[in-house]
Amino acid sequence: MELDIVDLSRLQFALTALYHFLFVPLTLGLSIMLAIMETVYVMTDRPIWRQMTKFWGVLFGINFVVGVATGIVMEFQFGMNWSYYSHYVGDIFGAPLAIEGLMAFFLEATFVGLFFFGWDKMSKRGHLTATWAVAIGSNLSALWILIANGWMQNPVGSAFNFDTMRMEVTDFSAVLFNPVAQAKFVHTVSAGYVTAAVFVLGVSAWYLLKGRHIALAKRSMAVAASFGLASALSVVVLGDESGYLSTEHQKMKLAAIEAMWHTEPAPAAFTVVGIPDQEDRETHYAVHIPWVMGLIGTRSINTEIPGIEELVELAKVRIRQGITAFDALQQIRSLPPGETVPGNLRKTFEDNGHELGYALLLKRYVEDPRNASEDEITKAAWDTVPGVMPLFWTFRIMVGLGFFFILLMGVFFVLSAQHTLEKRRWLLWVAVFSIPLPWIAAESGWFVAEFGRQPWIIEGVLPTAAAVSDLGAGTVLMTIIGFVLIYTTLFIIEMGLMVAAIRKGPDPEEEPESPAISSHVVPAE
Repeated sequence: MELDIVDLSRLQFALTALYHFLFVPLTLGLSIMLAIMETVYVMTDRPIWRQMTKFWGVLFGINFVVGVATGIVMEFQFGMNWSYYSHYVGDIFGAPLAIEGLMAFFLEATFVGLFFFGWDKMSKRGHLTATWAVAIGSNLSALWILIANGWMQNPVGSAFNFDTMRMEVTDFSAVLFNPVAQAKFVHTVSAGYVTAAVFVLGVSAWYLLKGRHIALAKRSMAVAASFGLASALSVVVLGDESGYLSTEHQKMKLAAIEAMWHTEPAPAAFTVVGIPDQEDRETHYAVHIPWVMGLIGTRSINTEIPGIEELVELAKVRIRQGITAFDALQQIRSLPPGETVPGNLRKTFEDNGHELGYALLLKRYVEDPRNASEDEITKAAWDTVPGVMPLFWTFRIMVGLGFFFILLMGVFFVLSAQHTLEKRRWLLWVAVFSIPLPWIAAESGWFVAEFGRQPWIIEGVLPTAAAVSDLGAGTVLMTIIGFVLIYTTLFIIEMGLMVAAIRKGPDPEEEPESPAISSHVVPAE
């Protein structure tokens, strides 16, 4: 079987990104929870809260180090595997990443040392300031990275310069305040908060089941349940905002997620389950809820959501317009150096240049898009449809888990307030076995976001197939094998360190505050 450099490059980036995102959500959420716990310690001066902060801080530190190690490689990949992408949009994409490194990562990395080694060398308020700086730095890192990613989903504040043959920034404030980027940021960090809350809840539940560290476990569960409930509710609300923005900026992604093959009368129904068939272009055994998709996607009862077939027809129009832009660009490039571009030629490109990327979709079928046949234009138009089946079900797994987290956190919030957790051992086991679920939801979310954007690396601007480096397929395959081996080793080491730290438990610096707390020990099985 012939190895495809585009698919291999995509696979390599997907694997490294998915590995890296195993560590990011926990870092985001635990950093905030540590700051909350230490704030309570400073306000109350109760030693148990210091013990809690230090214990969960150890787990945060292990996760933070491995997350940094896996994240550094990803930025190098843009230059190694996606060199044309880096050349084409480096002026725009590189700016947020540079700011993230200078402003956020160094803030986070500097103060994380003070967090671990400054307990007995700084005042309580000084150390609390360092802890909050770590939390703010972690979340600022996510902000700038998601600004860069959001621009790939909705490339605002930029334009193609035919003199440099590159995309350039025209309005940095538009890039910064891109509504897609802002929605992705708040949705992603909220998902990270849920991840940390479920992790703390599950580990604390395990301690209760084993009758260990009861004081720490109960207080940790109270913090996790309240923090997690607020976060889980916000994830659903902010996810709704992302869906609404997709209706405006990524119509094909939304249609594929819903397996909506044809435009339906407004308001469109939501397909709960079904079996999408991309070859026959229909969804078998579909179960619909009337009106729901229309209300979520358009927030109205009279606005249509375009279906896949209609969007493909629109893509044909945009491809033809892109061919016009491509032809004008080739004429401009053929002019002798220094010669002024004729006004009519410049206007032709300016009127059609925003669709240039659609002409590049034809490169898969013909060397010069201007020579494309109608059949090739039709094929290129259908290439704008991502894989419907995986998107359809991955999205529903993510949404289903989101509502489960609301239920889980709500139940534990009530039981924690009633001090009756120890009486429901089966619920404690539910919390323990729920620990992996936020990672499944988070990885599903990234799959929907990135796979749903295909065939674009920059939505409507640059096809993924045009962005790769000119590397040998064998070279990329060897790097994939190397990355998988190294990252799997790091993951196993991280899991071993985390499990060892959890089994060891907190340092016995302070005893539980009162006999009443430890009298409710749940017998170990």
